[in-house]
Amino acid sequence: MSSTQPTEREQVILAATTAATAHPNWVTSDMVDALMGGHGQLNIATFTVADILVSELKRGADNKLRLSNAPSQGIDELLGKLIKGALAAGAMPANAALISAVMLYLTGTRAQIGVPAGNRKLGATARMIAGVDRCGVAAIPTSKKNNKVSGFPAVAALYEAMRKGELSPLSGYDLPISGGPLIGHGALGEDIIFPIMADKGARVATKAMMDAFAGGGMKPHAFNCAVIGAAAILEIMHPDAAVAEEYGAYERVNTAYLAGKAAAETAGLPEKVHVLLTGQEYSTAQLIGDLGLIFKDIGGPSVIGIMAVDEMMGIFTPDFAGHAGPVNPPLGHISTDAVIAMKLWLEEGATQESVSDALRKRREEFLFDPEISMISMNIIAKKAAQLRRGPVSDAMILASEPVLAKALYRRAAKAYDDLKAGKELGQIVRELDDERKHKVERNVGAFFSKMMNKSISLSLTHIGPGARRTNSRLAKEWMAFDTHLDVEVTVDGVTTKLEHLSDRVLPDLAQGKRKELTEAFMLSVPLVSELMFSSSVSLNVTVPAAVAVAMGRMEVGEAAKVAQKAGYITCGIPGADVNAEHAARAAKNFMGVQVV
Repeated sequence: MSSTQPTEREQVILAATTAATAHPNWVTSDMVDALMGGHGQLNIATFTVADILVSELKRGADNKLRLSNAPSQGIDELLGKLIKGALAAGAMPANAALISAVMLYLTGTRAQIGVPAGNRKLGATARMIAGVDRCGVAAIPTSKKNNKVSGFPAVAALYEAMRKGELSPLSGYDLPISGGPLIGHGALGEDIIFPIMADKGARVATKAMMDAFAGGGMKPHAFNCAVIGAAAILEIMHPDAAVAEEYGAYERVNTAYLAGKAAAETAGLPEKVHVLLTGQEYSTAQLIGDLGLIFKDIGGPSVIGIMAVDEMMGIFTPDFAGHAGPVNPPLGHISTDAVIAMKLWLEEGATQESVSDALRKRREEFLFDPEISMISMNIIAKKAAQLRRGPVSDAMILASEPVLAKALYRRAAKAYDDLKAGKELGQIVRELDDERKHKVERNVGAFFSKMMNKSISLSLTHIGPGARRTNSRLAKEWMAFDTHLDVEVTVDGVTTKLEHLSDRVLPDLAQGKRKELTEAFMLSVPLVSELMFSSSVSLNVTVPAAVAVAMGRMEVGEAAKVAQKAGYITCGIPGADVNAEHAARAAKNFMGVQVV
């Protein structure tokens, strides 16, 4: 009986690829362990909730909010499991309640049911189960758009409008009675007061949020403004009252719907949205109104809780929140595909293979750097699986693992062959980063060429640190903190040069100067954004360093430092060298093992 001994090349490639993925942390510069505690973002909590939801619903758990004369019902048990899972993944109670309620809503659970005893609202139920105090819409923050605001502008604008008598069509001074069923379930309330207050109030509140965004140096975020605007008026008025038949069918169209419709229109959202891959259609008015109902009752979520909801909304097209576009998001924002996977799993006849195939196809066909985006998904799915395995994380790993394996092999083979041919490690890493840059340039150019029916090409002629800061070693050394970007954009043969894109061109455009550069600048944004997020996947550094050490060409620490310095795109932030050292040391140990 004979055995075939692997060649040195095979041994080195196997050592480097095995070592690089011995731990998902070793192929990223991001501190992904922190995400498991909720620090930075709640994507792991979202994955966990998605895994629990699919597992529970597939085995027949009740996700219906029912009108029942009982202190608890089936959905309470399900919500308890979701909240417990989110807490284990680092979410604070109010964020756990919010994530669980919104995810449950996206499975088809109603936002509210019943009047008055036995009235149940999804947001309030989640808040009560999580043991969270109610705080009011004024204290709910928006997601972070570098800066952020709270719901206070919406609430303040509403109370000012009420004080001036501009919100209700009738003054309470003139009413013969104060409240009660004759108003709440009669023509005066349902046909006259409530519809007008819902519409006008949502518009006032949403516009106030948009103005606050703009005044805070942020482009108004339509989704955040609409949901807070709807929540703010629903907090004040009868939030689920019937309205006159002219507005829609009785028991189907209520004040929450009208508030959602007015808020969505004010924010400029489309009338209908569809779920990516499944095609399921949602009325935007209903979506915004229902989310407003959830938000008004949910308690006091933090900024990253609202950011998690933004990521969930990335499942919709046309996109209005999250990172739904073709730019691969940072690892803290890999949540959208977990929600898409959940929706896919809940389709009739879904299997792990059908879900993973759909996820793979979406990333291969839609993103500017499909390889890197699949590896990003793989990293976060594996981190989520460290806390809790489930059908969602399993499908995402199944979708991305083949791409990761090929990416590892290609880099390891190139590094080995090039080192054997006499190239230096730093040159190999730079070539890999050049390849990454050129691929994104081609894909962005092709994307815009198709969209605009023009011949468009882009070239990033410079990317590096040191754009303007002179007294910071961090800013001088790491590209992400003070990025010097030069881009050339060619449209139908006419080339525009954008020098110092971030530190000169953008400030000028924002101040009304150099408007002739606007089109070229907007075309360049996806290109530079994709590459500025590149540190989320550090294969170009980790794998070549591991190969060099496995071949005995360099020591562990030296290889990691050299590779990091050469990764001019991959290493926009510190950290790649530390993880490359772990992988290189593991590769060295691999080579010393005698296989029998």
